[in-house]
Amino acid sequence: MARDNSSVKPTEAELTLLNILWQIGPATVRQVHETVSKNQRTGYTTVLKILQIMHEKSLVIRDESNRAHVYAAANSEMQTQSSLIKDLISKAFGGSTSKLVMRAIDDTTSQKDIDDIRQLLNSLEK
Repeated sequence: MARDNSSVKPTEAELTLLNILWQIGPATVRQVHETVSKNQRTGYTTVLKILQIMHEKSLVIRDESNRAHVYAAANSEMQTQSSLIKDLISKAFGGSTSKLVMRAIDDTTSQKDIDDIRQLLNSLEK
């Protein structure tokens, strides 16, 4: 039985593997390893161990019906991002979403990002 994992925050290494699973969908350890190896040197057994820990933490689900176990993210990318953002707002910005947004938007924000943000704000006001 899976436990409630809304309070479990993935580590940086776990987020790397979650991003791969969100991108390619359910995958074997070998498939995840091949994908992660394109950008960083990581051993197969390291990927296996991280996925096993993630399974214990209920961050991934594991299909054991075949010889090669297939792992999938337990929560969607949006659910995980929302949980991490709520935690960050609480811990680093005193619970203020506007402080987070003001800090995130600075001189380096592209015009396209500003236009996208403006469009989002306009749609939220309707």
